[in-house]
Order: sequence, then structure tokens, then C-alpha cells
Amino acid sequence: MKYDILIVGSGPGGYVAAIRASQLGKKVAVVEREALGGICLNWGCIPTKSLLKSAQVYDYFRHAEDYGIKVEGPVKPDFDSVIKRSRAVADAMSKGVQYLFKKNKIEVITGNGKLVAPEKLEITGKDGQKSILTADHIILATGARSKELPSLKQDGKKIIGYREALSLPKQPESMIVVGSGAIGSEFASFYNSMGTRVTLVEFLPNLVPVEDEEVSRQLERSFKKAGITVLTGSTVESADTSGPLCKASVKTPKGIEEYEAEVILSAVGITPNIENIGLEEMGVAVENGKIKVDEFYHTNVTGIYAIGDIVHGPALAHVASAEGICCVEKIAGLNPEPVDYSNVPGCTYTNPEIASVGMTEKAAKDAGYEVRIGKFPYTASGKANSAGTKDGFVKLVFDAKYGEILGAHLIGDNVTELIAEIVVARKLESTGHELIKSVHPHPTMSEAVMEAAAAAYGEVIHI
Repeated sequence: MKYDILIVGSGPGGYVAAIRASQLGKKVAVVEREALGGICLNWGCIPTKSLLKSAQVYDYFRHAEDYGIKVEGPVKPDFDSVIKRSRAVADAMSKGVQYLFKKNKIEVITGNGKLVAPEKLEITGKDGQKSILTADHIILATGARSKELPSLKQDGKKIIGYREALSLPKQPESMIVVGSGAIGSEFASFYNSMGTRVTLVEFLPNLVPVEDEEVSRQLERSFKKAGITVLTGSTVESADTSGPLCKASVKTPKGIEEYEAEVILSAVGITPNIENIGLEEMGVAVENGKIKVDEFYHTNVTGIYAIGDIVHGPALAHVASAEGICCVEKIAGLNPEPVDYSNVPGCTYTNPEIASVGMTEKAAKDAGYEVRIGKFPYTASGKANSAGTKDGFVKLVFDAKYGEILGAHLIGDNVTELIAEIVVARKLESTGHELIKSVHPHPTMSEAVMEAAAAAYGEVIHI
């Protein structure tokens, strides 16, 4: 069967690209080997946020008296029910993608896709049967999987990746989390909130290493206050899983230390899924483990495109979606604006949350900017005080010469919702003074953005 566009993978890159292509009048089919929605909807973004919401509700119960509420009897989490709720949410979202595909007349083909010739894709079904599909354009959106370290071979039981962490049969009493990026920090936050004794090991000097150093230090303080053991500048040299507990040998700035836990979660990054999809046979260029593409995601081979975690750029769901839209609009003959990777927000849904966009203070100074820094602490926010969530702050980085917003770095309650204001402001080339003069509602967390801008210019009112 001949299609205008074939898409391999139905994650947030693939399914969004398919829907946009259908809107533009293209005949589209999506090849998926597992579940619609990919890792994000089924084993990533959505189920982890469900788990974190359950942990937040439990945390509210544990601190109910702080809000003047008395809870009779002990409150404890039902781990199995928490996991089941998370899976139910993920399943509902996957069914939502099925509905959108049906609405947009997008065909779904179950199986593994492999490039075999120009405009031809070989499909291997679950029964091993092979078939050939033809399309003018083929978009690869095969995503990524958990990265394995030589010293931490995952067995799915004692040394696990993020998929197993989402569906453990019982809550472990103790866990070592290796890696403090978004995945590691979110799972550390969740399991700690649920009552698991958590040790977080990070190779670099700061937690969430891509974030501004002040944000990293605040998260470390919050984690330690919550009871998480934090080991920065440390590596797991080896792990012995032969006994009832995992024994990890950790190289720390103080020397080799031994730690024990029921489970070790390896969260050291991801590996792009580029094997066995025909890249070598078709001569598709690969660089440093990712597919090389131009600004509209065309590879070096005519008619073959790639988006999402398998190309260079931030491995984020919303980035993959933006790339997918840009790619199919270019294929359809429109004139899309290339994705601006300098204005992509990143969010980490720990307690407290983290959100950022643009340059850190250090990056701006290293780039030669003279900067103005504005910070507003949540301790001075009326809404944060009312909510009982005073850990955190909003930090804005401005170009001192022109007032351009170079970066924003937020940590605290609801900051993953606040960051979009800064993304839009940067897109519209707004200045610090325009933020200050934009009236923000009171009392809200968003006032902290206005107040941080005012702090940079010596006009802050509430600190």
C-alpha cells in the first residue's frame, strides 16, 4: 500500500507528526511495535506524574495538622493501588491517542519497521510475517531506552531501569538511585515520599547538573531535609546482588563507601533506538550515536527523516512534538520556522519542582554578557506561604545592556506551570521592564516572576 507519509514510532514525536500530517491532507500510517503513545505516555512522562501526585496526596495527609486538619488513625500508602492508578492513567492516555488516530483517519500498523529501499519500509509483525509498505516520505521516531552502565547491568529485579521502577510488585524499604537527572531525581522524590529509604548518587558535583547551580543547591537542601541521603561527586564502582540486599561500592570524595539497598535504580540517561531499523543498509548518516538531520529533520538520504530522542537536541517529549510538526509542515510545502532550541523549557517534577529555560547565570557570563540577576524567594510569596510550600525561588537572568531575558531558573511549588510565561516572553523578545509592568494577579505563585524581574532592577516591593 502506498502512503504519503509513514511514521515509525507513536511517541509524542510520531503521533503528533501523524496528526499534523493528516490535518494537512496527507495519507498517513504509523508503525508501532508496542503501545500507542510510546514511552512518554506508557512508561515515562504520564505514569511518573501520576505516581508523584499520589505521593503529594500522601504528603498532605502526613502534614494535615499543619493545615489545621486532624486525621484519625494512621495514614499509610497502598503501594499496589498507587501503581495501579498510574497504569490506569497511562492506559487512558494511550486510548486517547487511539481516538485521535481514528478521528484523523490515521492507520496503525503493528510491528517493527525497517528501511529496506528508497520509499520502502519492511514491517515484521508479532507473528514474524513480513510485508512491505511504500511512502514518499518516511519519518523515524523510534525514541530511546534506559542506558546501561558496565558496572550496573540491569536484571529487572535488583538492578532496574525506569520501566521496572514504575511497576514494582512491592514497595522496597530501601533504594539506591544512580543519576540525578530528571528521571533519577523524580523517582528519588517519589519513593522517599512514599517511605522508602533513598540514597541518591550523582557523578557530577551538583544534583540536576544541567540546572543553574543555585537551583541545584536548593534541591539538595530540600532532599536532605526530606531524609534523602545525597552523594554528589560519587560513582557506583560495583554492585553485588548475590545476597538478599544489593551491596553497592560507591567511590565518594571521602573514599570508597559501602551502601546496601533492596533495589538499585539506574537512571544515568538514555540510549537512542537506532539499531535494526535499516540505517546502515540505506546509508543514513549517524554521528555520536544519533541520526544527523538538517533543520527540518531530513537525513542525508532523500525521503527519510528523523525526530525526537534519536536526533541531536534535548531528549524531551515537547521537543519531539515540535520537531514532528516542523518536519511534516516542511514536507507539506509550508514554510515552518525551525525549532528554537535556545528557548526550550525543561521541567523536573520533584518536590519541590524545577523549571528552567535559556542560559544559566554561569553560561551567560561565560558567553560574555554583563548580567542583571533578579531573585524572589517563595518565603516572601503570599500564595506559597498560604500553601505551606515555602521552599524555592524564581531567578531571572537579564542582559544588563538591553534588558533581554537570557534565562529563567525556578524551583518550588507549581514552577512547571510558571515557566511558560517566560518562554512566551522570550519568544516575543520582551524585556525585564515589560515583565515588571505586566500586572500579575494576587495572590499567585506567578507574582514571583514579576517580583524577580523587579529585583533585578532595584524595584522589588516585597523583599
